Parts: sequence; structure tokens; C-alpha cells
Amino acid sequence: MEILSGRSVVVGLKGQNKREVLEELVNSLEVGDKITDRDKVLDAVLLREEIMSTGIGHGIAIPHGKSEYVTELGGVLGIKKEGVDFDALDGKPTYIFFLLVSPLDVSGPHIKALARISRLLKGEDFRQKLIAAADNEDAIAIIEEEEKKY
Repeated sequence: MEILSGRSVVVGLKGQNKREVLEELVNSLEVGDKITDRDKVLDAVLLREEIMSTGIGHGIAIPHGKSEYVTELGGVLGIKKEGVDFDALDGKPTYIFFLLVSPLDVSGPHIKALARISRLLKGEDFRQKLIAAADNEDAIAIIEEEEKKY
């Protein structure tokens, strides 16, 4: 997945709640120079969460937001083996978090990325492999292997 690199994958998230997980994911984006104001981007993501939780169930959350402080489409995959309460639709803990942020004026790539992420994460075996990933490189290899199927 082009929007991911070794530094935009976080196996072993430390956050203990929704806000802490989102902060950790947004902080990981900053390393990639895709955002110009971390706090403003975090605000956009938190605002989106207030509208409706992006915890879609099956241990997955796809938090996303648009902001003028995002320079290009960016994503971060986070994995927390212990799970966290993310107000998921099924009420169960969330283990896999895929943050997606984009500039305000970008819709097509944002929607395509959301669809691609959803397609990847629909398989239970794939989700279990991701949750069990030993490290960031292992998670990327698991994703690359799954993408070959599409």
C-alpha cells in the first residue's frame, strides 16, 4: 500500500483509550512530513469521531479526517494486541487502527484508499495475522502478501 512505509506502521500501540491511540497515530504521521500542524489534524480526526465512531467492528477502526494542514494523503496502521475500547459498532475491543488523513480538496484518492483498506481488512485470517505481527516490518510483509490477492 503506497501510503504506508516502515515508519507509518506502529505495532504495539501504547495508547490506553481512543484519544491516546489517535494521538499516537497522528504523531506517527508527522514523522512522514504529511502534516503541517499536528494539533489541527488531531482536532479534525477527533471531530470526525464525535460525529460517529469509526470503530466499524470486528476489531477494526478506520479513523479519518480532512484538514487544510494535511499536505498529501497519508495513512498510519496501528496495532494494539491487547485491544482498546474505541466505541466500536459491535461494542467489542479494537485491535487494528488505520488512520487516513487527506487535504480538504482531495476526495477521490481518500475514498479509494478507504475502499482499499476496507477490502483488505474484511478477511478474518488477515486480521488475525496483522494482530499477531511481530513488528512493523512483519506487518508490512503481511499487507503486501494480502494485496497480491487483489
